[in-house]
Amino acid sequence: MLSDVERLFLSNRKVAHLATADRDAIPHVVPVCFVIFNSTLYVTIDAKPKRSLGTPLKRLKNIAQNPMVAVIVDRYEEGWGQLGWVMMRGHAQILIDGEEHDQAQALLRSRYPQLEGMQIARLPVIAVRIASATSWGNLSFAGPQ
Repeated sequence: MLSDVERLFLSNRKVAHLATADRDAIPHVVPVCFVIFNSTLYVTIDAKPKRSLGTPLKRLKNIAQNPMVAVIVDRYEEGWGQLGWVMMRGHAQILIDGEEHDQAQALLRSRYPQLEGMQIARLPVIAVRIASATSWGNLSFAGPQ
């Protein structure tokens, strides 16, 4: 599904944008940290305050209502010959616990040292089962994250 070039591009980028929509198809896009393992993209909910207590995140509410999502990872440069992006579409699941949840969090912790000090073990992980991928532009590794 993902080519070797796309996988290399994704492995060298640190920020993705997760697009969800609620049952009325109202879109919601947020930047996220991610890791890809096989054909699944994982996003953890981290310990930074994003909502008032007791109110679930919009992305989680949307996935519960409509599990179809898109994720885009891009690179912008002033020299437009360096522009590139990979977009993945798929079906998202919210993992609350279990082996896959724990493995995803371990992968994310190894990719983002900032997660080391956060208490994320009991927080959900979004698993995006990648159904399709599209890319454009210069996917060679170069430029800032």
